[in-house]
Parts: sequence; C-alpha cells; structure tokens
Amino acid sequence: MKLSEIKEILKAEVIVGEHKLEMMIQAGAGSDLMSDLLRGPKDGVVVLSGLNTLQVIRTAVIAGVAAVVLVRGKRPEPDMIDLARFHDLPLLSTPFTMFTACGRLFRQGLRGVEQKPSK
Repeated sequence: MKLSEIKEILKAEVIVGEHKLEMMIQAGAGSDLMSDLLRGPKDGVVVLSGLNTLQVIRTAVIAGVAAVVLVRGKRPEPDMIDLARFHDLPLLSTPFTMFTACGRLFRQGLRGVEQKPSK
C-alpha cells in the first residue's frame, strides 16, 4: 500500500514528507512504547503513535521505519518537525484514535509486523 493511500484512509495531514507519498508501505505497527519499535521487522513499516515527542522520531530513525503517524490529531512541536525533516522521515497526523486508525488500515489490507505464531 502506498503512503498516499494511508494518508487518505486515515484522513491524515502530511506534516513532513509530501514528496514521499508514493513510497510503498509493507506493514503497520501501533505503539506508545518506543522500545517495542526496536524489535521485529521495520523495513517499509508505518508506525502509529500517540506520543508527541522527539523520542518518537529518534526511535523511528534508529529502527529504520518508513513513516510515522501521530494519532488523536496530535500536532508536533517545531523541533519534532525539524528532526523529521532532517532525517527525511514522513510525519503525518490523523484525527483518529490509535485503535480506529489501526482498524481502518487493517480493513484496507495493511497487516502488522508480527510473525505468524508457531503451532
């Protein structure tokens, strides 16, 4: 799924990274616990978070995620926007809660980063 599709599904505003809307997103993750982002696959992953701090951008960069979406209409501070721009990391904001945003993406075919459970 393209980031532009995610933008439309989530009725999101692009804060940083308008030029990257055609990038392909392979999976999604929702977390407010940034250490969770450092586990598992992250290549081509969009992260949804309710945290509105520099740590979200720093962790996303370290983890190598493709984009960050702030939920509940959160508006990043200028220093967060500057850091996302510096790292060329798309940053969006959606009015939906994390639960609703994840559900909307899942309903449209985006899956999570979890591995299939072994039997």
